[in-house]
Amino acid sequence: MLAWRIFGDTVTSIGLYKLLVGLVLGIIQGISEWLPVSSKTQILLASNFLLKLSFSQAYALGLFLEGGTFIAAIIYFRKEIWKTILAVFGKGGSEGRLLLKYIVIVTVITAIVAIPIYKYVSSLPGPAIGTPMIVLGVLLIFDGVLVKFTKSVHGAGKTLGKLSIIDMVLVGIAQGISALPGISRSGITVSSLIFLKIKPEEAFRLSFFALIPASIGATAVTLIFSHPVVAYALNTLTIPGLVVAVIASTIISLILINWLIKFAGTSRMTSIVFILGIIAIAGGIVSLIVGVG
Repeated sequence: MLAWRIFGDTVTSIGLYKLLVGLVLGIIQGISEWLPVSSKTQILLASNFLLKLSFSQAYALGLFLEGGTFIAAIIYFRKEIWKTILAVFGKGGSEGRLLLKYIVIVTVITAIVAIPIYKYVSSLPGPAIGTPMIVLGVLLIFDGVLVKFTKSVHGAGKTLGKLSIIDMVLVGIAQGISALPGISRSGITVSSLIFLKIKPEEAFRLSFFALIPASIGATAVTLIFSHPVVAYALNTLTIPGLVVAVIASTIISLILINWLIKFAGTSRMTSIVFILGIIAIAGGIVSLIVGVG
């Protein structure tokens, strides 16, 4: 009886620990997915420390958990999604047609760029350092300085309707590159849209909207090419832990999406660019210090 009680207490403790780990990973995913810091890197660091996963296992788990944040994106962008679906059948108005064109082009280019990157990175024995985020941060701050001192109307009114096919291809390439450890998907896509002179509020909206098919693709790619690795990582986290992670990620994501888009719509262009640049540089420095992503 004593041995059974000790065993039961141990199992209970392990189960509670995995639930807490799931909560932590969900919160990390829900915050980092929408900011210019690599969510993959944060999940990689946390799961390596908390679950003792290897680089490839933690990297696959980080990509797989992106499937959790897409639930929040679907809830938030449900009206835009419906217009896009209607556009497939020749309805949905001009906005629906523009959104359909944007999401198809960006998603196709993302897949072309991201799949080879994932296959290469997932085969690496060790981590890649996230120097690119520092470079991105410096470029953002430089752009902000340029805007401030030239008194430019950079991004003052450009919206989705002004994006050319080439612009959409560039956004797709940027999103595909984010498959690299250390590169933030939201950071690089928002930055690309801002560089294309899209106003900040629209840049955040279009970046977050593009996450929906990208996150589905990221989950599918990891299952197709790294099924054993993903299975091991998820088994280590356990199903209850995964459920907690998804719920936490969804709640945090909904709060943050709404706040960021409102913030972008009410703040000055240069302030947003400087903040994005500082966060990107800070995230890159942390990656260099710890030697991961």
